[in-house]
Amino acid sequence: MKKYTFTDKKDTRSGFGAGLLAAGKKNPNVVALCADLVGSLKMEAFIKEFPERFVQVGISEANMMGMAAGLTIGGKIPFTGTFANFSTGRVYDQIRQSIAYSDKNVKICASHAGLTLGEDGATHQILEDIGMMKMLPGMTVINPCDYNQTKAATEAIAEYEGPVYLRFGRPVIPVFTDPDQKFEIGKAWMVNEGKDVSIFATGHLVWEAILAGEKLAELGIDAEIVNIHTIKPLDAEAVLKSVEKTGCVVTAEEHNRLGGLGDSIAQLLAQNNPTPQEYVAVNDSFGESGKPAELMAKYGLDADAIVAAVQKVIARKK
Repeated sequence: MKKYTFTDKKDTRSGFGAGLLAAGKKNPNVVALCADLVGSLKMEAFIKEFPERFVQVGISEANMMGMAAGLTIGGKIPFTGTFANFSTGRVYDQIRQSIAYSDKNVKICASHAGLTLGEDGATHQILEDIGMMKMLPGMTVINPCDYNQTKAATEAIAEYEGPVYLRFGRPVIPVFTDPDQKFEIGKAWMVNEGKDVSIFATGHLVWEAILAGEKLAELGIDAEIVNIHTIKPLDAEAVLKSVEKTGCVVTAEEHNRLGGLGDSIAQLLAQNNPTPQEYVAVNDSFGESGKPAELMAKYGLDADAIVAAVQKVIARKK
């Protein structure tokens, strides 16, 4: 198992804030809109640098999506910012009609996704957003794993033509990827090569998969860990290549097991290489109020849950 270390912990939403500022410096057409959550989205640096390129729409998320769609007509590259719940569930009609159907170059940037929103509870912890967004034709869906990757992804989507859903979170987590990385939309990142099982993880679950890989190595299990930061378009070639070698799969995500990364991979395998698969995801339920780490453990989204899923799927393979 390849050893990953870290010297710092940061929230992925801060990676978005840093990436937004960098993208704004590179391209004068980058503009930002926010629905009354500037501090939560870490947009202050962009606003200070480019006050004339920022619109505070207030608690008016549906209007924000319509405004963003309109700005693209004039050649602007709008980044919208609010919580993931309000970025998707509250405004799905506006996204579908004004952005996706019209193929507008809007970057929908969504913080506080999943259970790790924590104490705000089930009404804010959206666990269905990946499924909602990946079903929209033409929508790219990205869920990076740490501060550095989120910063790189934010810069990359500014250069990409088309609607994008960028998902990130609130808690501080280890920063373990390269600060100078080149983010390639639609290309999986090999975290650790192995031969016994393929673990496909996304977002906060990538670090948990690394911790699980270390525990599995102690048990004599050689896990291949792949970071699927782009859920749509899925890197089918990387998935199938890994599964051809290992013969069994665990998918890990901070999302409902219905409609997320696991479903995308299961569909790909059903069509190309039917394979035993186990899901590490929320099992068709809402969340609840609590500390992020405790919620991850209770809902089976931590390293121990990944280890258990690996042991189960290897037994099925045998």
